[in-house]
Amino acid sequence: MLLNFDSLGSWRWVLTIIVVMVAAFLLLPIVFIAALSFGSSQWLIFPPPGWTTKWYHDLFADPSWLKAAWTSLRIAVAVSFLSVLIGLVASFGLVRGSFPGRAFLRGLFITPMILPVVVLAVAIYAFFLRIGLNGTVAGFVIAHLVVALPFSILALTTALEEFDRSIEDAAVLCGASPFEAKLRITLPSISHGLFAAAIFSFLTSWDEVVLAIFMASPTLQTLPVKIWSTLRQDLTPVIAAASTLLICLTIILMLIAAAVKKGLKK
Repeated sequence: MLLNFDSLGSWRWVLTIIVVMVAAFLLLPIVFIAALSFGSSQWLIFPPPGWTTKWYHDLFADPSWLKAAWTSLRIAVAVSFLSVLIGLVASFGLVRGSFPGRAFLRGLFITPMILPVVVLAVAIYAFFLRIGLNGTVAGFVIAHLVVALPFSILALTTALEEFDRSIEDAAVLCGASPFEAKLRITLPSISHGLFAAAIFSFLTSWDEVVLAIFMASPTLQTLPVKIWSTLRQDLTPVIAAASTLLICLTIILMLIAAAVKKGLKK
């Protein structure tokens, strides 16, 4: 079958239209949520009858919302740190190790990305209920770490595989210890992988809602759980304001990650 190259221009327009439609389908709900957060109606009505910042004032004036946001932040930071630390050790073993079952172990590490989150949440909930970790900060961190670790390992293994190990070996030959060579040569060289692992681990924990619902207690809730529980009780625009801030932080972190990646490539 021969392609008609004269028609490639028209096909390009068709593909452009399809891409724009898909982008609109994905982004318009976010735009609607942001618009609703500034609506003057006490209900989630679109288009808003007027504009106000009242709901953001109510959000920051409510201690329960601030407590939920602070809980999400400290859990996400802890998950990000532990995910990078554990993922780095695991990645060195997977990339440079030579032992039976290495390929199987690598596949096992990414299993949480394949399993339905609700199945994983039920299993973790049942286990944590037995050992008394349900409804605790430690339980939240461990549960979120399970789903964040695969992203960290993928980013770090990719960075280590792209790194030229001969540079590290040269540092050892010049008198550096293996640990010092990894600390001064390898880690700075894979900093883009470390940063990507930290960002994706943070966002995985920050946005996680299914696991968080199972792990939450009346006194300990993350921001997504607070949004979900409030949504079931009342359709207040404060929910839209909280969701907008949640989305804005995610977008800011993704833009920072893209900027850092671009800077490292130069």
